[in-house]
Amino acid sequence: MTQTKTKAPAKTATKATAPADESPAALIDARIAELGDWRGETLARLRALVKEADPEVVEEWKWRVPVWSHDGILCTGETYKSAVKMTFAKGASLEDPSGLFNSSLDGNTRRAIDFREGEKIDAKALKALIRAAVALNQGKG
Repeated sequence: MTQTKTKAPAKTATKATAPADESPAALIDARIAELGDWRGETLARLRALVKEADPEVVEEWKWRVPVWSHDGILCTGETYKSAVKMTFAKGASLEDPSGLFNSSLDGNTRRAIDFREGEKIDAKALKALIRAAVALNQGKG
C-alpha cells in the first residue's frame, strides 16, 4: 500500500501573516494602502525620504513593519492610532542638531520620531539623520 502526500492548504495574507513570496516592497505598499488615511500618506512620504537620502537602502518587512537597512538596520516605520513612528536602531549614537527625536529618548540605543496628523516633516533634517545612520552603520559615523 502506498501513501500519497497531500499539500497543506495555502495560507492567505492577513494582517498577522503574509505569503513568503511577497516582496517587502509589496508588503509596504499594501500596508500604506491598508491604512488609507494620513498615516498611510505619512508612511509613504517617510519611505520616499529614506530612499532619497540613501538610494542603496534595502527595504525589509520585519515584525510586521517596514524596515530600512544599509549595512544593518537604519530605522523602522511603525503606525499607531495617533502617530507614525520612525525608530532609529542606533539613534542614541546619532547627532540630532535639528532636534527631530521626540520619542524613546531614555533608551541607551534607540531613538524615535513621532509624526502626528498635520505636522510638517522637515525633509532636509530627516534626510541628514538618515545619512548619518548609514555612515554610523558603515563605521564612518
